[in-house]
Amino acid sequence: MLTVNATDVRKDFSNIIDQAVHQRPLFIKRSKDYLCLSNLATMESILSIYHFTAETELEEDGSYTITSNEMDLVENGNTEEEACKKLAESILEYAQEFYEEYSLWSKAPNRKKHIPYVLKAIILSDVKQIAEEIQKGVEQG
Repeated sequence: MLTVNATDVRKDFSNIIDQAVHQRPLFIKRSKDYLCLSNLATMESILSIYHFTAETELEEDGSYTITSNEMDLVENGNTEEEACKKLAESILEYAQEFYEEYSLWSKAPNRKKHIPYVLKAIILSDVKQIAEEIQKGVEQG
């Protein structure tokens, strides 16, 4: 792998950041640790294959329940749009909480698969954008 040593990064930090932001992601080696330094546009590109998907169910009372396929999140609203917006809010809140406790949740076997969705939600960081990204399937109640 093409790596830059952490010592060289420290010596030329500003230039390294400029390279990672304006040229290409950089791989950095520190002792036995490897990391990738990149701009958010590259991360968005990498995460573009991950889509929030959900199943929508029309309830007997005329409300809509929407369930995330990727995370254990369920919301209900008077309209499908309202339910979707509530789910987007829950996704963003969940992502922020996950990120705050990343060292715990990223190692949990049942939560590890959420990492790309958490990062995508944090990068989007906007309920409206997340709601627009949710691909919905419909079940009849």
